[in-house]
Amino acid sequence: MQARRGPLTLAGVYNAKTASKPRRPGADAAQPQPAPEFPGCKPVHLPREELADSDRRLEYWDGATQTAWICEPASPYHERRSRSLIALVERIALVRGAPIHSYGSMDLRQSGGPQSILQADESVYLHPGRARLPGPSAMVIGVDDFPDVVLEVDHTTDVRRGKLGLYESWGFPEVWVEVPDRPAASRRRSRRPGLTIHLLEDGRYRPAPESRAFPGWTAEEIHVALNEPALSERTTAVLERVGTVLGDQEGAGPDHDPLLRAHRRRGLEQGIERGRAEVRAEERALLCRQAAYRFDHATAEQLASLLEPEADPNRLAQVGIWIIECQSGADLLDRVARRT
Repeated sequence: MQARRGPLTLAGVYNAKTASKPRRPGADAAQPQPAPEFPGCKPVHLPREELADSDRRLEYWDGATQTAWICEPASPYHERRSRSLIALVERIALVRGAPIHSYGSMDLRQSGGPQSILQADESVYLHPGRARLPGPSAMVIGVDDFPDVVLEVDHTTDVRRGKLGLYESWGFPEVWVEVPDRPAASRRRSRRPGLTIHLLEDGRYRPAPESRAFPGWTAEEIHVALNEPALSERTTAVLERVGTVLGDQEGAGPDHDPLLRAHRRRGLEQGIERGRAEVRAEERALLCRQAAYRFDHATAEQLASLLEPEADPNRLAQVGIWIIECQSGADLLDRVARRT
């Protein structure tokens, strides 16, 4: 069961975080702490009663001040990263043999009313069958289970300066921060492309080289997969590897997925049929060589024409017996012609 946190205001989050850090000798305990920032967003007043009807893309809504930080408009380039993640985890789910649910940029809010709200770019649940999933309006801390992974795409934003601290204080177990390869005009040059995985340990995030939710999926591999124009063979192999690890952990696999099971069954049947066809072709070629040795090449060539459509192994075996019994090539060809 995942840990849950009680409600905190924006100021309370950062006061709680900084209060837990050791102070330097002689430091003023009352010294004000820097306020969190939401680069690339603009603050607007959004009353609580208008929140439910608002269709604006929120980065964060602070219930204490009823202020919303709006990041708009969201560009297609920004949205493609989160949509790409959905496609990638669906392929992992197929190999694992169990569904993975993605919830997009749903509201992530505290319990006890809309105290404060975050909106992620993508939220992923690896085990929807046994998780307490979000309701139709929001994921509520203290009521629903946390997503296994939350994705933030820093195309024009920088979640490290505000939003990441909120995720940490609220207890989200794993946050991915993706900085796309193609920079936005407003993005600072210091923000280098790449993906950072933040894992929650002892209440604090630490950067990690690979995901905990998706074992073995490295930050570099995820970044490549989110940015390549088409799914590469390299990424396909990575997704298969990760899906296999997850499936092995749960005793599942591709045959547990109805779609892949049907494809694999069809592939097996086609493979068996191709194998049988190859065997029959070899049997026909062998009979023709025997006819050439027993009679002549002209008989063998005509026999090959007569046997071309034949696939019944019993009838092919009978032709082999006739090659031994017949006294002439004409007799053999006549028997085969009458039989076919």
